[in-house]
Amino acid sequence: MQIIAETNRLILKVLENSDIEAMKLFWGDSEVMEQCLGATPHELLHKIQEGYAKCHEVTGISVYAVVEKESGTVIGGAGFNVKDINEPVELIYHFAKKAWGKGYATEAAAACIDYAKKHPKVKKIFASADPNNTGSLKILERIGFDYMGMKWFDDTNQEEPYYEMIIK
Repeated sequence: MQIIAETNRLILKVLENSDIEAMKLFWGDSEVMEQCLGATPHELLHKIQEGYAKCHEVTGISVYAVVEKESGTVIGGAGFNVKDINEPVELIYHFAKKAWGKGYATEAAAACIDYAKKHPKVKKIFASADPNNTGSLKILERIGFDYMGMKWFDDTNQEEPYYEMIIK
């Protein structure tokens, strides 16, 4: 297990093949992903896992498995979508329904920000969320993102609240 960050209740680690079953409970769950283009078909989750593991290997930053320390269970994914390490990276977080309402997303997102601050090439982080996802919007504000206004996103085919954080 390659640990990236640790908090009082969580461990963030590079996604492994053994995490695919747990990934079905967040990225593969239609209710969890309702406001994010829908669930990933279960048969494609191995490609997501491989892609994020490779991204970490190549760039040193990626999306990670979030493990609840108490149970040792992967309860979500959090980290950064990276198109080009010299460009701003996108913070994302998704959690299994059983982990909702416990503050895990805030805790994991803050740990991701701390990790990004140590990365030599990350200068800016951006994030957005469906306008109806008030929980995610509150998290972004709570962890220090600046609201920049509404922005159109082609992938979701809608305007969404857009946030940025300058790291360096």
